[in-house]
This record gives sequence, C-alpha cells and structure tokens, in this order.
Amino acid sequence: MPDDSPLYIPVILGTVRQGRMSERAARAVHRQLARWPNVETELIDIAAMPLRTDGAGQDIKDPAFAAQMTRADGLVIVAPEYNRAAPGLLKHVLDTCLKEYIHKAAGIVGVSAGPWGGTRVIENLLPVLRELGLVCIFWDVNFAQVRRAIDEQTGELTDPRQAERIDKFIAELVWMSRTLRHGREQVALEPRPA
Repeated sequence: MPDDSPLYIPVILGTVRQGRMSERAARAVHRQLARWPNVETELIDIAAMPLRTDGAGQDIKDPAFAAQMTRADGLVIVAPEYNRAAPGLLKHVLDTCLKEYIHKAAGIVGVSAGPWGGTRVIENLLPVLRELGLVCIFWDVNFAQVRRAIDEQTGELTDPRQAERIDKFIAELVWMSRTLRHGREQVALEPRPA
C-alpha cells in the first residue's frame, strides 16, 4: 500500500554572507514548494544554525539539523556560486550528517550575480551530494543575474517563465522523493548472494 502521508522537503539556504541575494531565491522556491499538495516544507537557514568548528563531520552535528534530515524525504539546496564553488560553510554543514541522507532525493538551485545562474556551483555540488548518499534529480533551477530575477520589494519572480521552471523542478523532486520513500520503506537492500 503506498504511503500517502505528506512528504517533508525542506529548503536549505546555503550561505551565511551578509547581503546574500540567495535568500531571495530560497524564499521564492520555498513559497512555490509550500503551495504543492501533500508536501510539508520549511526554510532552513544555515546562518541561523550553531556552526561548530571544533571537530570534523558527524561528531559536531547539530541535533536539530540531524533530526530535520532524518525526517526529510527530499531536499532543496539553494547555493550561490562563490568563485566557481559552493560556500564552504554549506559543505561543512552537509558533512555533519551522513546516514540521514541515504536514498533521499535532492535538487539544487544555483544562484549567481552573473549570467551563468550558478551552473558551476551545481556542477560542484553534484558529486558531493552523491557521495553523501543523496539521489540528485536531473532538473536544476538557475537564478542568473539574481538582482533582476526577483523583485527586491515584493520578493516575487520578475519572469513568469521562472515559476514554470521551478514547478517542473518541484514535480520531479516530489516524484523522486515519493519513489525513494517507498523504496526505503518497502524494498530491502540485499547484498549479493555468496
């Protein structure tokens, strides 16, 4: 019997910089995701997390973040491109969990002040998320020239086609999240027989 309970898909805002334009993108995607039926979401801002640096990896995980990742059926990661890569503190936060991510869906939203829309941060994050055990969907969202893509006063998207692209991304993420949840709950991972 399929599990029809709501999916939990949080949106992670992956930068702590002052004046970050990625926050607008994260809020726009979060708003659109919150409109989807049978989906629960919240915006997780890594700037609001207690980021310990006195250890490495899972020994310094934040219990609240680990609980959110355990509960999650999928993730949206909103990451700005900083010098061709993801923000270091985003990587640091992601590395604090591992078993919490296994066989869960992930989608990446790239943000850039320039014309490429964070494509290089997406390329940078894909192998990292795979190594963490996440299953990346094949649609991404790109916010190129983010200052023009989202109205500063209202927070609304300036191009209605961007909303269509975000919906396509969300549809794939919801499908993958539901499919993987079914697999985690109903299909045993069996080792190869000897």
